[in-house]
This record gives sequence, structure tokens and C-alpha cells, in this order.
Amino acid sequence: MDLSILIRGLALGFSIAAPVGPIGVLCIRRTLAYGRLIGFCSGLGAASADAIYAAIAAFGLTVVSNLLISAQTPLRIVGGLFLLYLGIKTFFAPPATQAANAENRQGVVGAFTSTLALTLTNPATIFSFVAIFAGLNVAGTEGGLGASALIVVGVFVGSALWWFTLSGITSLLRERFNARAMQIVNWLSGTIISVFGLAVLLSLTR
Repeated sequence: MDLSILIRGLALGFSIAAPVGPIGVLCIRRTLAYGRLIGFCSGLGAASADAIYAAIAAFGLTVVSNLLISAQTPLRIVGGLFLLYLGIKTFFAPPATQAANAENRQGVVGAFTSTLALTLTNPATIFSFVAIFAGLNVAGTEGGLGASALIVVGVFVGSALWWFTLSGITSLLRERFNARAMQIVNWLSGTIISVFGLAVLLSLTR
């Protein structure tokens, strides 16, 4: 096992997940409202999508890659509308007062699948992976199948590590938030997520 490749995968996954975007805002809001488990599972959905895109880039699956790229317009429409829906829903959501009740199987599955879908409907992500993998010289046959598999695992673990850290830090601050503060979090989160959704849709007109 080449640990250097695994470490590069970890760094790649962590760095791609770390910038605060709509998924980060969603993870923070869900952690504050429903607890660390829901927030972390939201992040795991994004980490799984990152791993899928990493696998496409690493194993040189050009057919799938070209299909995603050619379908990026409808995917962006779906993703943008989904973000708008989540933003509006979050904005008008009442402040959570019994977070523990949401930490059940249905809540976990919903948190995971929603962020998985959001990340997968952003095919532009694959461009980042293709470019970075070319620079790392581990894509396709250049690094071998073993190296490709190792870096994909690293991407998932690195991304998941970021979401574990973010949900953990947010959870520590959760007890300081009363109902009024949670309402403000809902308003801010809803507005930010909606702006991201509008930005995606407006980018289609350029």
C-alpha cells in the first residue's frame, strides 16, 4: 500500500469539502437544529458524491464523464431548483426545540440522500477532479488500478473527516442557541442557500 497516495487522497477530499458552500451551510444548520448525527450524515452524503466523482476521474470512465458533462445543463437546473426549495423551506422553518426527536432512521436517510443528490447534480465538480488527478498522476493506467482505488478511498475519508469536524464543532456551540437564535439561523441559512440556488440558475443564462 502506497501511503503517500492515500495521504494525497485524504488531503484532496478534505480540501474539496472544506470551502463553505451550500452543503456546509446546510450541515451547520441541521446540526444546530437536529443534532450532530443529522449534520454529520448530511456531510456523508456530500462525501459519497465526492467519492463517486473521484472514482469516475481516477478510473478514467470517459463514457460516464462525457454523459455527465453533456447533461450538465439539466442537472444544474435540477440542482438550482433543489437549492431554492431547501432555502425557502429552511427560511420558513420554525426553530427546532426538540432536536433529539429528529435523530431517527428516516431523518438520517433523508439528510444523507438530499446532500448526495445536491452534490451529484453539480457535474462541474468532475472537472476539478479530472484536473487535480492529472496533476497527481494517479488517474487511469498511469498509477494503476490499486493507486486509483486508494486515492478514491482517501477522498471519501478526507471529505468525511471534514464533515465530522464541522458537525462536531457546531454541536459544541449548539447549547448556546435558544429559540430566537435558531430562528435567526434559519433565516440566514435559508437566504444563503437560496442565493446559491439562484446563482446556479442565473449561470445558465451566460
